Amino acid sequence: MPQVPRTWGPGRALTLVALSAISLIAGCRQDMQDQPRMVPQRGSDFYADHRGARPQIVNTVARGQLQEDSYFYTGVIQGANGYREEQNVMPFPVTMQVLERGQERFNVYCTPCHSRVGNGLGEIVERGYKPAANFHDQVRRAQPISHYFYVMTHGYGAMTDYSAQLAPEDRWAVAAYIRALQLSQAASASDVPSDVRVQSLKDLATQQGHPEYAQPWTLPATAVQAYPPTKEGTPAMAPGNPADPLIKIPASNPAPAAAK
Repeated sequence: MPQVPRTWGPGRALTLVALSAISLIAGCRQDMQDQPRMVPQRGSDFYADHRGARPQIVNTVARGQLQEDSYFYTGVIQGANGYREEQNVMPFPVTMQVLERGQERFNVYCTPCHSRVGNGLGEIVERGYKPAANFHDQVRRAQPISHYFYVMTHGYGAMTDYSAQLAPEDRWAVAAYIRALQLSQAASASDVPSDVRVQSLKDLATQQGHPEYAQPWTLPATAVQAYPPTKEGTPAMAPGNPADPLIKIPASNPAPAAAK
């Protein structure tokens, strides 16, 4: 309340109090509270269907969710007879940076089960958990590269999906690194450029005073394949739903290449 000078008469003091009250009342208007608006989950007479919440326009896509490149986000393409077919092709060029990213993500999320070399003997498997897939057996080496992306996206068997942990580009990077692991473990001296020295891992470990790690890889006797091999061109059970034959293995598996 403003201080009224003692020289003011009662009339002037009353006028000042009234003006102050009017100012306070004017500041309490509720135009935004009383204005017409749509209340969630309530009807409305404004629209002919009496629904306040309006349905999305057909084919509306939110910003950042267009996902126009279906193969990049799913790892499969729509093939004949309604099957979704895996492909042995990367959706983008594989550079050393991509492989390094794939290695880093693989070491974080995949090694507990598959080990750093991908032989299926990770730390938790050695402690009694169900054996993981060995990326170096005949079945996994023959699988298209997008198969690994698909399994990381949807999961398979005891393996849960990793779509929350790995963005699509990281899943592809991991898939590329898995293929690099397979190539490295099946490489021969003739695959190495002539100007590069080839040395046995066992000899190298001995020279540097490390234990001899270069031992043959074997799975436990109780190990079973995640699923049996399929004949070329025949359906294989879709990861995540073994009862749903959605995936068709291509009749040929060419070497990985970047999609054009």
